[in-house]
Amino acid sequence: MKNYSQLRYLPVVLLLAVLASILFSCANMSRPSGGPRDKTPPVFVKSNPLPDSRNFTKNKLEIEFDEIIQIDKPSEKVIISPPQINMPKIQAQGKKVRVELQDSLLPNTTYTIDFSNSIVDNNERNPLDGFSFSFSTGESRDSLQISGILLNAADLEPITGMLVGVYTNLDDTAFKTLPMERITASDALGHFTIRNLKPGNYRIVALKDMNRNYRFDNPTEDIAFGDSTLSPYAVPQQYIDTIFTDSATVDTIIHIDYNKFYPNNILLMAFNEQKPSRYLDSNTRKERRKLEYIFAAPHDSVPVVTPLNFDAKDNWYVLEKNHTNDTLYYWIKDSLVYNIDTLKVAMQYYRTDTLNELSLYDDTLTMVYRAPKEKSKKSKKRAKNDSLPEVVPTVFAKMDVSISGKMDVNKPISITFETPIDSIDLSAFHLYEKRDTVWNSLPDTAYSITQDTLSIRRYLLKHKWKPEGAYRLEADSMAVVDMYGLHTDKFKRDFTIKSLQEYSNLYFAISGVSDSAIVVLLNSSDKPVMSAPVKDGGAEFTYVKPGTYYARLFIDSNHNDKYDTGNYDLKQQPEEVYYYPHELELRAYWNVEQEWNIYNTAIDKQKPLAIKKNKPKEEKPVKEENEDDEHQNEHNDSYYQNSGYPQNYGGAPTLGGNPRPINNF
Repeated sequence: MKNYSQLRYLPVVLLLAVLASILFSCANMSRPSGGPRDKTPPVFVKSNPLPDSRNFTKNKLEIEFDEIIQIDKPSEKVIISPPQINMPKIQAQGKKVRVELQDSLLPNTTYTIDFSNSIVDNNERNPLDGFSFSFSTGESRDSLQISGILLNAADLEPITGMLVGVYTNLDDTAFKTLPMERITASDALGHFTIRNLKPGNYRIVALKDMNRNYRFDNPTEDIAFGDSTLSPYAVPQQYIDTIFTDSATVDTIIHIDYNKFYPNNILLMAFNEQKPSRYLDSNTRKERRKLEYIFAAPHDSVPVVTPLNFDAKDNWYVLEKNHTNDTLYYWIKDSLVYNIDTLKVAMQYYRTDTLNELSLYDDTLTMVYRAPKEKSKKSKKRAKNDSLPEVVPTVFAKMDVSISGKMDVNKPISITFETPIDSIDLSAFHLYEKRDTVWNSLPDTAYSITQDTLSIRRYLLKHKWKPEGAYRLEADSMAVVDMYGLHTDKFKRDFTIKSLQEYSNLYFAISGVSDSAIVVLLNSSDKPVMSAPVKDGGAEFTYVKPGTYYARLFIDSNHNDKYDTGNYDLKQQPEEVYYYPHELELRAYWNVEQEWNIYNTAIDKQKPLAIKKNKPKEEKPVKEENEDDEHQNEHNDSYYQNSGYPQNYGGAPTLGGNPRPINNF
């Protein structure tokens, strides 16, 4: 027989459980949820005037959105075309953007206000990308447009916020004398679109406008220019869309007509003509015997220096300079001169004048030496007995030898002196090689010691080092005497050479160029590590330290073994640059060979993302419950299409006719 006596307590137990649950929930109160995160940008609602209005002659506009908005850096991001001399007033007020133009409106002109990504919502700051607004002061509205990408010529970095403009005046001097007629700015990935153009022929240029006059009148500004004229045109297209009644039933198929605008794959390579203003940036006398002069820009000659308050011979100094003549050290020979605390000299040099031209300038410079305060170094022993004779230590000429415990197989030994030297006795240097346990002296013909062409105080000892070899370098006392009569002390140091197992070798089999090009091996910061010329379609790197590398190639058009920038007056584009589109993982004791066709990958897709500084933000979107990976991929593809650069496109030649494809619309 079942026991039903306990059932009478069940309602009480249930009641207590419910009360406990209520009390627990009240004691653990949390902030109410604000709902799902807002991921959508502001949506255009209405405007005064209406978009693409005709015969609008007022200077005030108002654009309204569906939520409260802000404008991010309007003076930098909002571009008005034709360009405005006086800065317009652009303000966000609640859900509205108010624009007040300060320049007088031109008759029969189409105006474009390109907001770029400056309009953001107030809460999440979701940007409204690519929003632009246009109106016309005449009966018709110009509607053609051209598009492309702007890259830095030297390293293929996309350039953000640089002005891109056009001229109907096809004279070469227009860029330097007249403001651009219609402009836009390159976006975060270097893309640009110039809207509302008339039919006709144009020249296209780009400018980092430092003085905001929309013309290239400052030689220090970055520029880009197309080699030939452009003629914008449109091709009618049709877009097919489908309306569903539910997730599986098609209700209507509609055909939407639109225009596709060309050219849409313009490639502009930005550069600086390397004509910075030249002036004397600093003049100091940190050391009694040395005068230092630093110029703001390189030059092909050195100044003429004349003494003013002291008598000196014609060769009263030794000049130490770098290869660009902008860092100059004058080492004073005569002690009667360098012991004068204040030296006055007249210096004649070339500097940039108000017309941005180099002209001779006469300068008077006062060079003052202030000796540091000397600290007392009296020893405790001398303090007890001042009658002891003072011991003066021997002062030697300082010599720094770049020898580490293990030296690279292909590197010379660098010997650097603190002051310019007067004489060097090469026979006083001795190089030994250890064989078994015996140090064997190498003959003078087995190695060389020569002055470095880039520094008068540095010498290079070169020898064909044996991998895993053991060596010793010795120098006799007085092997070197500096210009002040000090000689070097004895020197002795042992070192070994790294083994071949510690290196990797790399060879590029290059298609597209067989010679007259140089390949530069880069580290993970896009900085040069070493370079090699292209010979017979290949470039070879030996004794490379293991690690991750990248590679850049430039066409050495003038065969001077260095990268050269462009020149607008000469209509000279900068030398072409290409990137190997993948990273290179080099391991110890590996021989790596890679094939590289410099034209296989579109130029705007060549630089590996890992070393690209200006790249898309890696913000992972929050997926909705019904959003699958396939839909997300479609969204990504549509981004490239809308911005003008679908993926996997080989492309067409650029303006100059060179086979350097970019991704097109």
